[in-house]
Amino acid sequence: MNVITDPSAMQRAADGARAEGKTIAFVPTMGALHDGHLTLIREAVGYGDTVVTSIFVNPTQFGQGEDFDRYPRDLDRDAPLAADAGCDILFVPSQSAMYPGGHATFVNVEGITEVLEGKSRPGHFRGVATIVAKLCNIVKPHVLLLGQKDGQQVAVLRRMLRDLQFDVRLVVVPTVREDDGLAMSSRNVYLTPEERAQAPVLCAALRMAEERIRGGESNAGVVREAMRGMITSKPLASIDYVSVAHGESLEELVRIAPGIPVMISLAVRFGTTRLIDNTTFTL
Repeated sequence: MNVITDPSAMQRAADGARAEGKTIAFVPTMGALHDGHLTLIREAVGYGDTVVTSIFVNPTQFGQGEDFDRYPRDLDRDAPLAADAGCDILFVPSQSAMYPGGHATFVNVEGITEVLEGKSRPGHFRGVATIVAKLCNIVKPHVLLLGQKDGQQVAVLRRMLRDLQFDVRLVVVPTVREDDGLAMSSRNVYLTPEERAQAPVLCAALRMAEERIRGGESNAGVVREAMRGMITSKPLASIDYVSVAHGESLEELVRIAPGIPVMISLAVRFGTTRLIDNTTFTL
């Protein structure tokens, strides 16, 4: 596996791969790799001749008071994991390389960034869209692989790729979960044993909600309240939001009807750790 830190060197490597007729599959990460990330890399092997994984903790998607400084960083651990999963090039740029002095250009996807995570974390998706656009310009992928675990992020980046006419195919990989259903996340390491024991209620609430809808419940408000009741039965859980929304516009639904894409999502704090999860489907 080749480790590249310089964006210009990464662009040259991408140009070389393309000149040889190779397909580039790209998995962007912030490191602290877990089985969710490694699943994306393994999936990428099936989509590209050259698999590129980036590790960059992006400061512009963290708000004031969020966990940028304590976000786990361990390249010595992450690099062999990425290589074993099938990564050919590990791109690990510095903050100064990605945001050189005087950087003043950002990508803003309007509308769907202003609800859910966007409402709770103003500016977050501006940072996400900007860094993914920059990474795509540097890595020059044919295929971009993202995890469904960050459902709103997938919707935002799908819109960005479409609106800015990126010549990139988006592949969304299902959420990878622990045996008890908790979505894998780099932030799970922050949970105390007691919080970790209660956290699987998030997946349970999503599954219950989908089952009720598939069973005939069409009132989205009833579904939201059922989810809230299940989650608040856990004393350490504090709800940020519970959503039953249109899967593309992310507008909250009143009624759920056949043919409408649905995204059920939530954000819940356990102590200082904020966890998100979602499920998507169409009746």
